[in-house]
Parts: sequence; structure tokens; C-alpha cells
Amino acid sequence: MATQEAFEQAAQRAQQLPSKPSNTVLLQLYALYKQATEGDVQGDRPGGFDFKAIAKYDAWSSLNGKSADDARAEYVALVDSLFQQS
Repeated sequence: MATQEAFEQAAQRAQQLPSKPSNTVLLQLYALYKQATEGDVQGDRPGGFDFKAIAKYDAWSSLNGKSADDARAEYVALVDSLFQQS
């Protein structure tokens, strides 16, 4: 389990990555962060041609039911792995 402090530090570190991760990884970071801070996705899925909003909604929605503790732990682990890769 990652502490709230470790999660907040990972969120700050994610802003300082030496290289931009792939869009898939960025969506995963976004979804884990949102799940950890807000819980399950709320509202309707965006429609139309807002593909970025649709992708973000779908990524977050895929984590429905995951606990905030688990999302925090996965977020911290993902950020750590991104720094190890660079």
C-alpha cells in the first residue's frame, strides 16, 4: 500500500519525467490518479468528436470498483517504473 504522502510525491515526480510517455501510459496515469482521488467515474461518456475526453473517460471507467488504496499503490509503482526506464 502506498501512503498518501508517497502518492503525492509520485504525482509531483510524474510532472518531471525526463521524456514524455506514450499516450497509453499517460491515460493509465490519468485514470489511476482520478480513481485514487475521486473514486469511480461519474457522469455520462462524452460523445461527438472529443476523442481525447472519450479516451480519458474510458480509461478511468475501466478502473471502476478499484479501491483508492489500490489505485494509489499502482500509480506510485507506475511512476517509479517510468523513472527506472529513463
